Amino acid sequence: MSADAQKRAAAARALDFVRPGMKLGLGTGSTARHFVELLGERVRGGLRVVGVPTSEATRADAERCGVPLTTLDETPALDLTVDGADEIAPDFTLIKGGGGALLREKIVAVASAQMVVIADESKWVGTLGRFPLPIEVLPFGLGATRRAIEGAMTDLDLSGAITPRRGKDGHVFVTDGGHWILDAALERIVDPGALALKLAAIPGVMGHGLFIGIARVAILAGPNGVRVVERP
Repeated sequence: MSADAQKRAAAARALDFVRPGMKLGLGTGSTARHFVELLGERVRGGLRVVGVPTSEATRADAERCGVPLTTLDETPALDLTVDGADEIAPDFTLIKGGGGALLREKIVAVASAQMVVIADESKWVGTLGRFPLPIEVLPFGLGATRRAIEGAMTDLDLSGAITPRRGKDGHVFVTDGGHWILDAALERIVDPGALALKLAAIPGVMGHGLFIGIARVAILAGPNGVRVVERP
């Protein structure tokens, strides 16, 4: 299977976790888009669910596919979130945010009773860090915030380039919340928990792409098929 076919296969398997009447968190990114499309097919066939999108892009996809939508203000407790990931470690710590929606994705995932991650096999890694860690920041005071992030990384013996994300048009990427993203190329994050605590304590950091203790199930698709892994 091609990489895209693997993503769709993982998304299709995630439908096994969906039950009638569920309130769903709908992730962002290429793999999550497959899930929304397949969910839309089920909805058109009579499945009754409602979803909370994690980005304006996902909102548009869900509306196109006919998936009924709500908000966390109207529906603050969700049953299940299905989303992709950029890296998945064996302890189910994730790096997310390649699609730029990491803060909303985390808010929705934490509001859910369960999070299922869907991905192709290449996202399963021994140690996080090869994929640059997205850090969502306020544009105001960016220089000071970046300096504090660099200091936190130095404290943890981490190093690597920290660069503002650019959009396809070459301009600074702006999240749906009006924030910017710094991508930290760390290569190897030995203690994600310690780094998460350091980043969360920095004023100006609105969120980061380390998802710790949130995901419970990973659905991984590869050339030999699909496998389901549960968090120990």
